[in-house]
Amino acid sequence: MAAGRTTETIVVLADRRRPRAVSHLMPGDFEPYLTRWKLTPDGEPFQTHSSRLLPVRHGDEAAMLKIALAQQEQRACRLMVWWDGDGAARVLAHDDGVLVMERLAGPRSLNAMARGGEAGDEEATRILCDALARLHAPRGTPPHMLVPIEQWLADLWPAADSRGGILARSAEVARRLLTTPQDITVLHGDLHHDNVLDGGPRGWLAIDPHALVGERGFDYANIFCNPEGTDIPITPGRLAWRVDVVAEAGGLDRRRLLMWIMAYAGLSAAWYVQDHDEAGARLPLAVAEAAAAELDRA
Repeated sequence: MAAGRTTETIVVLADRRRPRAVSHLMPGDFEPYLTRWKLTPDGEPFQTHSSRLLPVRHGDEAAMLKIALAQQEQRACRLMVWWDGDGAARVLAHDDGVLVMERLAGPRSLNAMARGGEAGDEEATRILCDALARLHAPRGTPPHMLVPIEQWLADLWPAADSRGGILARSAEVARRLLTTPQDITVLHGDLHHDNVLDGGPRGWLAIDPHALVGERGFDYANIFCNPEGTDIPITPGRLAWRVDVVAEAGGLDRRRLLMWIMAYAGLSAAWYVQDHDEAGARLPLAVAEAAAAELDRA
């Protein structure tokens, strides 16, 4: 939004964890940073529950100005800076909780790829695994404020106690995983088909991390609940087939991967249940059930 325009309703992108509608932005929300970093507005602003965003030009480069509204986004900002463009969008300028990052506008979409049949789904899945391999590569001292995975899973326990069934089993499996941790690393925390974008010559690059720390297998589990808005994740036989692909591409133990899928899907379902969204909970509950059935067969 250019300076001087009146407040207007904008596009709202719901956060996958805690959707909350926000309807207005003020031009002054961005102006100090436009001036400070010599940015030119290059599109309409939009807002999630946790950040304000504005497409901009940084010199000749297309970029995105992002202002964190929640501690989660401040963590994400620090992690994006730490990755330094290796497997993730490059950060061009930043201050505490505010960043300018390259805008990834390549024409390809992993979401569309996965919807194009099994061959496309396999290609998208392998690209996501490659993206995680880059993000999990050894680096220097990680940023502070990363959330331990056991803390991130906290909403699963009360949901399991109150609802039982597959949520109880998912919680039991999650506790077993937490008592025998392996391959601890910095985690993206929300890697899926819409958070890895086409960076053109720079390849596929991640955005919007949750900034966690824990066993690397957790980061692969979200693949199995996506793409959202389709039944692809619960197409008969698809989960088992995807598990084979991810276990091979990610160098993961197949049984332990199935356990992380149960834990992640259970957590996702718990969040929907907390928000009284039974329709939203349908897919992750079905994924957890499918993973449990496959684990029983393994």
